[in-house]
This record gives sequence, C-alpha cells and structure tokens, in this order.
Amino acid sequence: MTDTATPPSLSPLYFDDFHVGQRFVSGTHQITADEIKAYAALYDPQAFHLDEEAARDTFFGGLAASGWHTAALTMKLVVDVLPVAGGVVGAGGDLQWPRPTRPGDTLHVEVDIVELTPSRSRPDRGSAIMRNTTRNQNGEAVQIFTVRVPLPRRVAG
Repeated sequence: MTDTATPPSLSPLYFDDFHVGQRFVSGTHQITADEIKAYAALYDPQAFHLDEEAARDTFFGGLAASGWHTAALTMKLVVDVLPVAGGVVGAGGDLQWPRPTRPGDTLHVEVDIVELTPSRSRPDRGSAIMRNTTRNQNGEAVQIFTVRVPLPRRVAG
C-alpha cells in the first residue's frame, strides 16, 4: 500500500472559497491484492473480491476490489485534499463504477466543482455539486460520484 497526498491547506475551505470549474486533485493510493481481500473479508465477502482463482470465472474475470472499498479509498483521498470547514459530508448523489479497481492500481481523485447554490433560508450555508472522479494509473475512471455537499459560509448572507 502506497499513499501520497498533497498536504491540505492549513485554512479550512468555506462555500465562499469555491468557484464553478475549480478542480482539486488528490494524492495517490496504490491498492494491493491483500488489501482488497482484507476489506472484502470484513465488508463484502464475495469470491471475486476474495480469491484470484475463483474470481477468474466471474463477471470480473479476475480479482476486483469491492465498489464500497473504492468508495472508502476515494473518501480518504478527498478528505486529504479538500479541507472543508466542518468536514466533507455528502447529502445524496449519483454513484457509478464504470470499471473495476484491480490489484496494483494506483488511484487518485479529481474533484470538480460543478455547481454552487447559496441557501435561501439559511444564510450561514450553501451547497456545492461536486463530481469526484477516481482514476487509475491509466487515467481510466473506476468511480464517478456526483454529490451534493453542504458547506458553511465564511460570512452569513
């Protein structure tokens, strides 16, 4: 397992610090077969996540990480690069896994700010639509999560 992360800013980010079109790029994480199997044993015990030989005859044609494992790694990479005031919290979205995460893949996340909406009823907050694209070392998307994220305002109103 290898982790590389861009050090987070010392200052937390607020709604007012974001703009549409902004992109944050995380550090990397290389996933191993042992890590895939350990996660699967605890949280998603299916043959294609646990055993290379058994996985060959499945939909994936080989060992693949659980989508939930990819999602958990994505969250870690996002938190490392995006120091949102009060924390990164999802409030619903669309999650896709266009291709499997495999042993040896080196993942990184690109967080794009797609939309910003100040709250009409709560001047102390707003929300952003963020598209988090998790890519492997070949630039292929292994997860796309478009999510609404509530954000505190630096200055109300």
